[in-house]
Amino acid sequence: MGESDFTDLRGAKFERADMTGARFTTVNLNRASLRDCALKGVRMRGVEITGTTIDGEVESLVVNGVDVAPLVEAELDRRHPDRPRFRPTTAEGFREAWALNERLWATTVERARRLPPELLHESVDGEWSFVQTLRHLAFATQAWIDRGILGDPAPWHPLSLPWDQMDPRPGVPHDREARPSLDEALALRLTAMGTVRRVVAELTDEQLDLVTEPLEGPGWPDEGASFPVRQCLLVVLNEEWWHRMYAERDLAVLEGRG
Repeated sequence: MGESDFTDLRGAKFERADMTGARFTTVNLNRASLRDCALKGVRMRGVEITGTTIDGEVESLVVNGVDVAPLVEAELDRRHPDRPRFRPTTAEGFREAWALNERLWATTVERARRLPPELLHESVDGEWSFVQTLRHLAFATQAWIDRGILGDPAPWHPLSLPWDQMDPRPGVPHDREARPSLDEALALRLTAMGTVRRVVAELTDEQLDLVTEPLEGPGWPDEGASFPVRQCLLVVLNEEWWHRMYAERDLAVLEGRG
């Protein structure tokens, strides 16, 4: 088939589109960019994949009959020996993981402080700035610890930053363009970190599998939802690990701009 046989959609943008069940046959997706997209249950046949990068949550990804997701996870653990400690199974393991997380983040913040303050508001490749990352991690703790475990229906601070694609929810701030100083963002962040520290300090193995009370009021997680305490803590640890990795990656770029 020649180029004239194709519908020309080069450079088209599809935003907030539900394409569940869509079918793509003989489609050119070269140099396409997919950001914050759900690809659950996708089937690809006869595809050519070369020079492609995937960053995200990958589970059960079968390539030519081989589930490569466990291989990726094993390689990430090999490259980052601290990473398995962010998947604890005991109360003591959660205490150790959180203490390690605080030490790692202290090093990252020290690295950020060496940059000119204005660079900490700069985006790298469309990602959150360093300050926005701190604000988001405060939101994650408020959502899963203050709201999820401790039962505060509205723990949000005006600078708390949900993920970009979250639909507006009553009482939940979403000021992506706010530009607090690093110290202002850190004050919010350290308050949230102190909450986690207090929760894990008193945690017992028996409490890990207790289910939280159904959540009250609008917000995130959704009203009426409940979760095992273990799940709430693991969500926060996962957010902490990955966003520090992203921050370190982007700080390396910003250091070249300074």
